[in-house]
Amino acid sequence: MLTHQRKNEILARLKREGQVVAKTLSECFGVSEDTIRRDLRELAGEGLLQRVHGGALPASPAVADFAHRQGIESETKRAVAAAAAKMVTTGQVVILDGGTTAVEMARRLPRDLTATVVTHSPSIAVELINHPGIEVIIIGGRLFKHSIVTVGTAAMEALSHIRADVYFMGVTGVHATAGLSTGDLEEAYMKRALAAHAAETVVMASSDKLNAASPYMIGELSLASTIIVEKSTQASLTEPLAAAGVTMVMA
Repeated sequence: MLTHQRKNEILARLKREGQVVAKTLSECFGVSEDTIRRDLRELAGEGLLQRVHGGALPASPAVADFAHRQGIESETKRAVAAAAAKMVTTGQVVILDGGTTAVEMARRLPRDLTATVVTHSPSIAVELINHPGIEVIIIGGRLFKHSIVTVGTAAMEALSHIRADVYFMGVTGVHATAGLSTGDLEEAYMKRALAAHAAETVVMASSDKLNAASPYMIGELSLASTIIVEKSTQASLTEPLAAAGVTMVMA
């Protein structure tokens, strides 16, 4: 079997089975594990999969910057955001992540809601200007322009005195065993810190982020108490997450 044929078969198995194991592929194709690891490395370099210890997982498709993602109108995004907004109740202290779905959620918070929103996203803060009952606390730090959020030591330090009721998190990868992940190391640290300062974490994700992984791990799946996805999501994607003890909300 030629190299390109083997790679195509690896991708086909990954799509069909949700993950591949280097040792199993080696035995199946009759080649060394070093050869398989090289194939996986090259496919990962093309953004076609995400390497993990012992094999690979599907790569998250969420790689575009904020401006590009903001221009994509999505019924899925609006449905997930609307479901998340309904979870916020009067008097809560809420941490709201950055990202286009979080901005959409902020737009859907009731104008008469009385609550406190803590955010490291200037975009979220601007969306809440016309909500008179919502107190907005902005976490400062270095601006990560890709997602328009603050990160770094200053942002982490600003969290030290905050204890929130709930954190609404955005991710680029959700996997039953590989956990929650994102595409930037500092963002991963920041999201983990935000989750540590909330009583519970709700993840907002589209179905294409399920059973997928990005390079930087935010935490185990157990970090999330609830995951919101669109109602059309296939059961094969949600069942492993529900089996792991996470509440699935179909928006």
